[in-house]
Amino acid sequence: MFDNRFENINLKGDLFGGVTTAVISLPLALAFGVASGAGAEAGLWGAILVGLFAALFGGSTSLISEPTGPMTVIMTAVLTSMMAKYPETGLAMSFTVVMMAGAFQVLLGTLKLGKYITLMPYSVISGFMSGIGVILIILQLSPLLGHQAPSGGVIGTLAELPSTIMNVQFGELFLGILTLAILFLCPSKYKKIVPAQLIALVAVTLFSILLFDQDSIRRIGEIPMGLPSFVIPHFNSEMFTTMVIDALVLGTLGCIDTLLTAVIGDSLTRKEHNSDKELRGQGLANMIAGFFGALPGAGATMGTVTNIQVGARSPLSGITRAIILALVVLVAGGLTEPIPMAVLAGIAVYVGFNILDWSFIQRAHKISLQGMVIMYGVMLLTVFVDLIIAVGLGVFISNIMIIERLSREQERQVRTISDADDDDVPLTPKERDLLDKTNGKVLFLYLSGPMIFSVSKAISRQHSRASDYSVMIVDLTDVPFIDVTVGIAIENAIKDAQDANCEVLLLCPNEQTRQQLNKFDVFNLVPDEKTFMYRDDALQAALESMSDDGVKSTNNFTA
Repeated sequence: MFDNRFENINLKGDLFGGVTTAVISLPLALAFGVASGAGAEAGLWGAILVGLFAALFGGSTSLISEPTGPMTVIMTAVLTSMMAKYPETGLAMSFTVVMMAGAFQVLLGTLKLGKYITLMPYSVISGFMSGIGVILIILQLSPLLGHQAPSGGVIGTLAELPSTIMNVQFGELFLGILTLAILFLCPSKYKKIVPAQLIALVAVTLFSILLFDQDSIRRIGEIPMGLPSFVIPHFNSEMFTTMVIDALVLGTLGCIDTLLTAVIGDSLTRKEHNSDKELRGQGLANMIAGFFGALPGAGATMGTVTNIQVGARSPLSGITRAIILALVVLVAGGLTEPIPMAVLAGIAVYVGFNILDWSFIQRAHKISLQGMVIMYGVMLLTVFVDLIIAVGLGVFISNIMIIERLSREQERQVRTISDADDDDVPLTPKERDLLDKTNGKVLFLYLSGPMIFSVSKAISRQHSRASDYSVMIVDLTDVPFIDVTVGIAIENAIKDAQDANCEVLLLCPNEQTRQQLNKFDVFNLVPDEKTFMYRDDALQAALESMSDDGVKSTNNFTA
């Protein structure tokens, strides 16, 4: 357990980091717990359990893990749908989904797939993160206006919004607006000392106690002291497929959220995290959180950056933070009782606002029209359709666009010349002299760079004139990689040339390229004596072949 991540313990910095991040986590954990529908205690225990076990078993030195806005949005949808269909077992099924999501993360880490999780276009990441921010804001509109969040997610909230506005509770709306005002207007110099969320939580709660009666506005109420209850995993055959899909979405989002935060942490600490170990640690932490009815979590950017800035350099800070939060729940849980729901709604709206990728939104139209369309498309699909569909479509369309651009670029790397005066192919003076001696009877097919499937048509177009030449030289000197489609295209080009009585010579000095071509029929079509390592050797062989053909033709005519 105590691996090399604990070698650089900075006792003062780690302890101070733990205390500071605990202070930051408290209002967020309460807000996310209430926003999810699982209750404030679920948010607090999520911050404790996920934070503790991710710190113990993760792969980063300073990462702070807790319930985050994106994870809360997905968990809210899971809880709402499960509880609506199965009021008695829906809660247990929801936390079973959390356990399954954790197991999925452990599996990804075990299969060493961590480095691939964040390999997606930034426009897609920006779109779905901004979409999650919009969802979080929309879901908090009803609590901000003094009402319980309606069922039906974003669509249900928007459908009920006119009625909610008509019956607004002005006292709670005032407290929510006051909370947002403190969060947005609090001077930066004070935020460096005390988190704005904590200032708003304490100040507005005290104000509400002085201004309102205990029962005139909705408050958190008493949080049960003691350890959380154990949740027995519950599966339902009718909902099993839905549970698996929800777990995959929740687990994947947690992986992306965590690894993106870990990369930010690496840039600040100048150390590299272990992605696969981090996923295993996060997965184990979420499985344990699910067993105890706590919210799932992931790496939290704000907590992680603050943790590093105050001097934390080892997982000891995350462990300290979890212990402090546990003491708050076990000893001082009664202090949270008078906190107004509207305050937590205001904090959640502020988090949603900060999740929006304002930096990219403001300049997306200047950077790339295609990127902007993908970003807004993914954002709208995330908000109104489904996260996994949004990300899947976004990645698919982005990759198609990238492949199309690469195709245009790679097609320029497939060139043919038969005249030494043509500058399309980089030949030395000696090589040009040899090509000039062939009198335009040699077709030089030159390929360069990685050859992917999109250039196969270009190869077909370029070799189609082979029947007009005596010899075709296929030059793969500058090709480091060939995929299956291009390998077959080269094989067909050789066959077509030979069928047209055009002799084929092959240039392939790159060992990796030779190994790839060995998987095809190329070296059976072109024997070793017609395969060369150097261009001048291949050109000399082409000259000799043409001379031999000339001699044979003369002898046949004489006879």
